[in-house]
Amino acid sequence: MPEWWRRLGLPGLIDLHVHFLPERMERRVWHHFRNGGPLMGDGWRISYAWPAAERAAHLRAMGVRSFPALAYAHKPDMAADLNAWTLDFARRTPGCLPSATFYPEPGAAGHVRRALADGARVFKVHLQVGGFDPRAPELAEVWGLLAESGVPVVVHASSVPVPGGYVGPGPIGDVLRRHPRLRVVIAHLGMPEYEPFFELAGRYERVALDTTMAFTDFSEAGMPFPERLRPALLDLGLAGKVVLGSDFPTIPYPYAHQLDALARLDLGEDWLRAVCWHNAQAMI
Repeated sequence: MPEWWRRLGLPGLIDLHVHFLPERMERRVWHHFRNGGPLMGDGWRISYAWPAAERAAHLRAMGVRSFPALAYAHKPDMAADLNAWTLDFARRTPGCLPSATFYPEPGAAGHVRRALADGARVFKVHLQVGGFDPRAPELAEVWGLLAESGVPVVVHASSVPVPGGYVGPGPIGDVLRRHPRLRVVIAHLGMPEYEPFFELAGRYERVALDTTMAFTDFSEAGMPFPERLRPALLDLGLAGKVVLGSDFPTIPYPYAHQLDALARLDLGEDWLRAVCWHNAQAMI
């Protein structure tokens, strides 16, 4: 991998979709990935089910210079503790970006204010797992705070791996209409609802998409990327609106396969440089 990004003239990679969780929560999440369930479908084998220190060291060895520890709350009274954990993890883990989450509950805006004051540089919400409506009144102030701060929010808003929660372009699209300056990063390129999420990225100045699992053999088998969107993918990437994401460690293939999948799109080295480094660097 270092040879791959050095050929592009890059200092490394920035991956905006990486997960580290408190150990007990991580074990439960991995159990769902391995065994499947209502939010996972059939599930899959996790390629990097290693201790956290080994995973962080492996990212650095591959040349991933910056990555978050994306955690996401799925019920009340979780966000504050998760934020304390992810922010502490970032402080003691070289290369880790301070990250945070939120949930529609009383005090949500206070949690976000504290996380921003503590240095959070990226937020994560998962509308499928969380099962909540991003238009909930408890989040109105939260979205306003984040729009004002310019800090990116990685939002799992599409119906992958299975439909559930308030997914699709409608709910998050309504939020963007009220807060058009939000810096939202749509996870997984919006698959399988690629086209409407591409439209959101084209409509709103600060909306971007991450490449997490997109174009890989695993995803192309069930949710192939539409060839008609290839010109838009090129334009959005060169415009700063596509960033590298991987879902490390919960992926069923080697990390390098994500990069191979991007390279074989044959969109040019300028596009690869933008997606793998420059676009995310500008955001964070």
